[in-house]
Amino acid sequence: MAVRSLHDIHVLETPPLAQRGLASSTYEALRRCAAEYANAPALSFFLHSKDYPNTHEWSYAELFADITRAANAFHDLGIGPKDVIAFLLPNLPETHFTIWGGEAAGIVMAVNPMLEASQIGDLLRAAGAKVVVTLAPTPGADLWDKLSSELERLPCVQDIVWVGMTPYVGVLPGLALRWMAAREKSRHPGRRIHNLRALMRRQPQDRLKSGRQIRSDEHSSYFCTGGTTGLPKIAIRTHGSEVFNAWSMDAATQPRASGQVIFCGLPLFHVNGQLVTGLMPWTHGDRVIIGTPQGYRGEGVIANFWGMVQHFRITSFSGVPTVYSALLQHPVNGFDLSSLQYALCGAAPMPVELFREFERRVGVRILEGYGLTEGACVSSSNPPEGERRVGSIGLRLAYQDMRAVILDDAGSYLRDAAVDEVGVIAIHGPNVFAGYLDSNHNKGVWIEIEHRRWLNTGDLGRQDAEGYFWLTGRKKELIIRGGHNIDPKQIEEALQAHAAVALVAAVGSPDAHAGEVPVAYVQLAAGQSTSSAELMAFASAKIPERAAVPKRIEILDTLPVTPVGKIFKPALQQREIALVIRHEAEALGISELGVEVVQDAKRGLVAQISVAPEQAALAQALGRYSFPIEWHSKSGRSSIAPPPSAQLTS
Repeated sequence: MAVRSLHDIHVLETPPLAQRGLASSTYEALRRCAAEYANAPALSFFLHSKDYPNTHEWSYAELFADITRAANAFHDLGIGPKDVIAFLLPNLPETHFTIWGGEAAGIVMAVNPMLEASQIGDLLRAAGAKVVVTLAPTPGADLWDKLSSELERLPCVQDIVWVGMTPYVGVLPGLALRWMAAREKSRHPGRRIHNLRALMRRQPQDRLKSGRQIRSDEHSSYFCTGGTTGLPKIAIRTHGSEVFNAWSMDAATQPRASGQVIFCGLPLFHVNGQLVTGLMPWTHGDRVIIGTPQGYRGEGVIANFWGMVQHFRITSFSGVPTVYSALLQHPVNGFDLSSLQYALCGAAPMPVELFREFERRVGVRILEGYGLTEGACVSSSNPPEGERRVGSIGLRLAYQDMRAVILDDAGSYLRDAAVDEVGVIAIHGPNVFAGYLDSNHNKGVWIEIEHRRWLNTGDLGRQDAEGYFWLTGRKKELIIRGGHNIDPKQIEEALQAHAAVALVAAVGSPDAHAGEVPVAYVQLAAGQSTSSAELMAFASAKIPERAAVPKRIEILDTLPVTPVGKIFKPALQQREIALVIRHEAEALGISELGVEVVQDAKRGLVAQISVAPEQAALAQALGRYSFPIEWHSKSGRSSIAPPPSAQLTS
C-alpha cells in the first residue's frame, strides 16, 4: 500500500505478546532473564550517599529467588489474583520484592508515603487493600504512625507486613522487632503483623506455590494518578501492558548491549521508578543501582551524583526537569563521566534553555520523552542515535499508535489533526491501561476512532511532518482569561530563558472579571539574584501574546514539587486563592480571617473560610469568583447565606 500521509503508517493490528516472543506476565519476564543472566549483577543498594561504594548486592538468580519467596509469602497470607497488596515504602530492595512478588500473587498498589494519613486511608479503602506492606517502626520515619492511625477505619486490611532496616543498619535485632509487633497487635486486635524477611525465609525460591499461570490481560497493579492536578484516581494496569512497555522502551533505545548500569533515583511508587529503572533493565540483563531510600531527595545524593556515575560506571539515568536543574548546581570537573550514554527526561516538559545548558556543560545526550501512568509509562521518546529535536517528545514507540486529534465539544472524535495542527494527544496499543477503578472517573477517558478505543490523554500537542510529537499544553492546566485560552508553557519558556531563573511555573489566579489571569512563580538559580520588576520587564519583552504576560511574578526560595520532582501547581493555585480571599477581606476592613484551601476529591480546590457571622459582606464579594467555598463561623456554624458557588458546612 502506498503511503499517502503520516496517518497511513498508523498501527492497524498489534500482534499478541506471544507472537513477538514476549512473556505473558511480569513474573515470567523476570524468570526468563534470571535464567539467562543468573550470575550477572542485577541490583545494588546503598543506604547513605556518602558511603555509596559500600553496596548490598543481588545477582539475577538471587533477585528472582527473593521475588519468588515474596510471592509465596503473600500467597500464604491468602492473596489471590484479585486481591490487593498495597505498599507504603521508600526505595528499598524489599520494595521491588513486594512489587514483582506481589504481582505474581495478586494486584499491587503503590501508595505515595508522603501523603497525609487520611489520604492514605482513603486510597486503601478505595482499593480494598487486603495486605499493606510498610516500614517497621523506625527512628526518623513516620510511615507506621500514619498507617496505624487509620487502621480502625480500614476493615479491609487483614495483614500488615513490616519491612525492617536490620539488613542495612543492624540496630534493631529480630527480638526487638518481634516485641514491637506484639505490642502493636495488642493496639490493633484482629490484625496480624508480620516481618517480610521472616515470611520469605520460610518460602521456596524455585516455584510459585500457587501454581498460577498468569494471563497477559490479568490485572497486575493499581496506580494512584493525578500528577500535578492533585486529584488522585486509581488506574488499573495489566501484566501485558507492563511487559509490552518494558520491551518497547528497550527497543526505542537500541542499539545497546546488555549489562548497562542504570541509576534509580525516582521513587518506586512512581511508574518511571518501577519500569524504566526496574522491569525494563531486568528483562535485558542490566544492573540497577538504588541510590538511598529517598532517591534523588536523599541527603547528598545530588551533590555526590557525579562521583556515583564515575564509581559505578553508570550508563543512563532518569530524571525530571527539577533534577537536571539541581544537578547543574554541582560542577562536573574532575569526574570521569565517559560511561554515560544518555539521560532520560519525562514526567514534565523540560525547558529548552535548561535542556541546552545541561547538554553543553555535562556533555551527555538527553532523550526527552512522554508518557503517563495510563499508558504504562512511556509512549514516545527521542531516538538515542537518530535526530533528537530539542523540545520535542520524540517518536511514538513501536506497536503503540499515537495521534493528535480534533474533538467536538462533547469530546467525540471529529478528525485527525493536520500536520503541525494542535489537537488532543490520543494513544492506542498494548500498553494502554484497563480503565479507572471508580467507573465515574472513566467519563471522557476513551475516544472511539475507526471502531477502536483510544485513550484521551488530556494533553494538547502536534505532530510534525517527520512524525515527531510536540506538547503544547494540557487542557486542565490552561489559563482561561475572559474565554481566551492561555498556554502556561509560553510564559514558562520565556522566563526560563532569563539567566537568573532555575525553574518557573505559571498558573491562573482567580479574577472577578476575567475568570483567571496569569501569574508566574520563579525559583532562582544558585548564586543568582534579580527582582520581580526585572522579570516582569523581561517577560513583557519575550511574550508576544499580550494576554499571556503575567499580571504578577513572585520569587520563591523553592517551588513546590511532587515526590517525583514535578512542579506541583495545585499548591501555587491554593496560594493564589488564599491571596485573593485575603485581598477582598482587607478591602472590607476585615482583619480576623481564617483561610485554608484544601483539595476535595470531587470538587477540586475548595476554600474553607472562618469568619464572624456579621461579616456577610465578604460572602457577597467572593461570590464573584468561581472557586467553591465552605463557610465556617468561629462559633461553630455560619449564619451567612453562601453565594451560589459556595457550600455551607458545619
